[in-house]
Amino acid sequence: MMKKIFFALLLLGATGARAQEPAALKAWKDQKYSMFIHWGAIYSTLGGVWEGKPVTRGYSEQIQSHAGIYSDVYADVANRFNPAQWNPDSIVLLAKAAGMKSVVITSKHHDGFCMFKSAYTDYNVVDATPYKRDVLKELADACRRHGLKFGLYFSLIDWHFPQAYPISSSNSDPITPEHHAYNLQQVRELMTNYGPVSEIWFDMGSLTAQQSRELATLVHSLQPGCMVSGRLGNDAGDFCVMGDNQYPDYKIASPWQTPASVYDETWGYRSWQQHGKAADKADEKLRGLIKVVSRGGNFLLNIGPRGDGSVVDFEKEVLLLNGTWLQQNGDAIYGAGPNPFDTTFAWGEVTAKKGQLFLHLLDVPADGNIYLPGFHNKITDMRLVAGNVPVEGKVNAAAGGLHVKLPASAMAGKHIPVLVLNYEGELDITPVHLLKAPVVLDRSNAVSLFSFSGADYESYYRSEVGETWAFTSPKNKKITLRYSEAEKGRTVALELNGSMHELPLTTGKPVPLKNELSQLQWGPVYTTGAMRGGIGGSAGDLHQVNVTKPFAGGQSWTLQPDFNNDALHTFAGGRSTNYYVLQEVTAPKDGSYLLGFSSGDGIQVFVNGEEQLIHNNPERGTTQSEVLLVQLKKGKNQLVVKLYTRFAKELQWAINRQVPQQLYEQPTSLEVKGGSGINRITIRDARAVSPHRNLRMPDLSLYLQAK
Repeated sequence: MMKKIFFALLLLGATGARAQEPAALKAWKDQKYSMFIHWGAIYSTLGGVWEGKPVTRGYSEQIQSHAGIYSDVYADVANRFNPAQWNPDSIVLLAKAAGMKSVVITSKHHDGFCMFKSAYTDYNVVDATPYKRDVLKELADACRRHGLKFGLYFSLIDWHFPQAYPISSSNSDPITPEHHAYNLQQVRELMTNYGPVSEIWFDMGSLTAQQSRELATLVHSLQPGCMVSGRLGNDAGDFCVMGDNQYPDYKIASPWQTPASVYDETWGYRSWQQHGKAADKADEKLRGLIKVVSRGGNFLLNIGPRGDGSVVDFEKEVLLLNGTWLQQNGDAIYGAGPNPFDTTFAWGEVTAKKGQLFLHLLDVPADGNIYLPGFHNKITDMRLVAGNVPVEGKVNAAAGGLHVKLPASAMAGKHIPVLVLNYEGELDITPVHLLKAPVVLDRSNAVSLFSFSGADYESYYRSEVGETWAFTSPKNKKITLRYSEAEKGRTVALELNGSMHELPLTTGKPVPLKNELSQLQWGPVYTTGAMRGGIGGSAGDLHQVNVTKPFAGGQSWTLQPDFNNDALHTFAGGRSTNYYVLQEVTAPKDGSYLLGFSSGDGIQVFVNGEEQLIHNNPERGTTQSEVLLVQLKKGKNQLVVKLYTRFAKELQWAINRQVPQQLYEQPTSLEVKGGSGINRITIRDARAVSPHRNLRMPDLSLYLQAK
């Protein structure tokens, strides 16, 4: 029942049947690598020090909060800001030499100080500092002069705004109507006064869905080519954003970005930061860039200039070292697509262009052997990208793939060498996870397509936005859909071999499940206490839970003799709180059963340790219910439910057995091809409000039936 979470994105393929990608989005994705700048008149001047002592808690750009500085005392520091070393042309030329294609700067961070002239507050760089100049305008002009894109960071929380919600330790706080109106006014200024903006990087806060939509709509109305970051919340962004310095081990099926800092410990300038060796740090960040690009994302790498405007020498050296690598190997990054294989490799990463595979050798095998499974194209040439140097290695078809033997001499002394394999014809890769003559396509044999979803920073999780299958069939077969009552009325976007079809789930005929629901034996209910955390992952090994032993974090399982199935129960609410519920179910034989679940702001369901379901709740603070088709084996089964609350004052939940045991069966006119060719099917929600929103069709299956 375990889902495959391997590299699914390229299994979608590029076809004429799919809507063309918007030009602005394509241009943003093509940037690959950008400079992030955390620079503020006050926190950069302080440099992580208050009253002569280093402030070691938290990021240095949040020093006002972490050092407990009074707002008026903090504001007075702006009188010292007169950055004699600030040179926007120098900053942009550094980004360009580093191989970056855009610059994104903090227009306003959490402290509320604006690095631009604002008509709505004098707490800004022009009115409140001796500098008296608009930093954003100077940098935007420099970007245009030197051919780089210009982007902006904007904090949705503001510690200085009087009507802002009292700020918590998480900074994920509601935005009052007055504060939202203020944000709209300032975003309008930013989208109007600084020329073309490639992206706006919203951050923190916990907005309502309407507030998120209003901000996104305002940006797109004023700057149609400006991409909105997913940190806006409520799945309103054009691209999703990973956690700080987070590098996913899976490919993401929507536009995305990893924000990283030269130092994981801070983003703003820290005068006492320990640096280490620039070459080691450059290697660390270069590996991050390669990993992100090989999974189809963009890499946003931060520097934190000093209060006087100068760039820290160590940070400059790190950027320039990797700029040198990109000058030699950039062909494997810029304009390159993600790894076309549906697997990862221990030796490194893969990017691709038409007729070319780029092998990024992060860890060169000692024996020089590399195997590319399922690759069938004829190799015409093998070269090192740096210097375009031919490599006299050996390339042989072997065991259903390609075997490459690298000569040690070609790799010696080179920092992350990149090998390009030029090949003939259209790319021909047999998926590692190819299904052979399947009868049913469902979540048990699907490859999941992922994005990153959530209402706010504390509730983001890896969402499943679709499923895809690659398979062969000996004969032509018709596709029949099966789905539960919970999915009835939804519309599926089904892509079959490059052709897109919308299928409303409305005409299915009832099909009773052949099971023995009345014969299931339900054991007692056990629960854990409240635990801090978010949706996603699990707190421990759930394959065989022993209720007599402590669970995650030393939590004990508590027997709940008064908790009955088919009735709502209540846990206390709490910010980002998890509870686990465990129940043993004994089945007379293997079978499929429909069970009901009620939950709050998020839920995960595990059967015998394997995840069956995960999603959040877009309608924050409410109770949601659904039906899940689960496979129980003969004998004892462990059902574990992880419940998540982020917004509700109390969490209502239930495990419901009183579910009609029937699905709906709906024939279609779609036909898969028989023979030796590979068929590909992908399903998504045809009416999805966002490319990041969870599919939530766990019971949908496709039956392949002979004509």
